[in-house]
Amino acid sequence: MKRNFNIFQDWSTNKGYFKGQLVLLLFRSATLVKSNIILTVLFCWYLLFYRFFVEWVLGVELSWNLTAGKGLQLFHGQALIVNGNTIIGENCILRHSTTIGNKGETEFSRLDSPIIGNNVNIGANVCILGHITIGDNVKIGAGSIITKDIPSNCIVVGNPARIIKNN
Repeated sequence: MKRNFNIFQDWSTNKGYFKGQLVLLLFRSATLVKSNIILTVLFCWYLLFYRFFVEWVLGVELSWNLTAGKGLQLFHGQALIVNGNTIIGENCILRHSTTIGNKGETEFSRLDSPIIGNNVNIGANVCILGHITIGDNVKIGAGSIITKDIPSNCIVVGNPARIIKNN
């Protein structure tokens, strides 16, 4: 997925939710700074501010290495953790207390982290772990634990997650 640095691309998607707008504005800015060594050197202070303010103050861990498509929505972004090697498609929704990352069994790489398709709606308190692929147009119910691939156009719930509806 090509990185897109339009820092206002998520602003209207998160309309009415200032925290989501702020976190994503800061995230897109950090991604832009980290994309170029000269920008990284000139704006290293910004990266430190981002890490402190977004992660420690607001309680949202979105690494600047994360690849996220346009239209990302954050609902109640508290306790949200997304591994920096994860790839998230366009128009996805992430809710609070969600963890997306690797299983921590090997050295961290893109090969250990999830790939999430377009138009995926992730409920609260969901864990998505390991090198798995979640297809497009998937809804994941609150409290689900995802450790296996999920095909496109379905609804999954439970621990372990199972498909309850396939469109």
